Amino acid sequence: MAYTIQCSQTLSPEGAAVRIKVFVEEQGFQNEFDRWDENGCAWHVLVRDGETPIAAGRMYSEAEGEYTLGRIAVIPEYRGKHIGKLLVSALEKQAKKCGASRFSLSAQCDKSGFYQKLGYALTEDYHMDEFCPHVTMVKSLK
Repeated sequence: MAYTIQCSQTLSPEGAAVRIKVFVEEQGFQNEFDRWDENGCAWHVLVRDGETPIAAGRMYSEAEGEYTLGRIAVIPEYRGKHIGKLLVSALEKQAKKCGASRFSLSAQCDKSGFYQKLGYALTEDYHMDEFCPHVTMVKSLK
């Protein structure tokens, strides 16, 4: 399959819909959108299969060279097809263009193995996001 990747500093309605489907409808989160979703505050990546939006994520920086990835969402029908890896790679590629030297993310604890396979390391920062346990993970560029 040929997937297309769109990277923008604006959260598209399609990207928002993917996140709502995964985080709000499927997983039950309430506080899905925040200040990083305002135009120009973050880079947003949308993955499509033809015209169908299938995955979304974002990244932003609060310190020079350090980028936080988040809101990584793949619709259920496309899980297990390496779309998450494609999405994270696209976010990292954009971050590198912006001067990234280090990445971090807050992973749902039961998803941390996925990020470890992509080179992210667990930290000792375990925390709750709404009702769900998360862990901060980091990855430095060599």
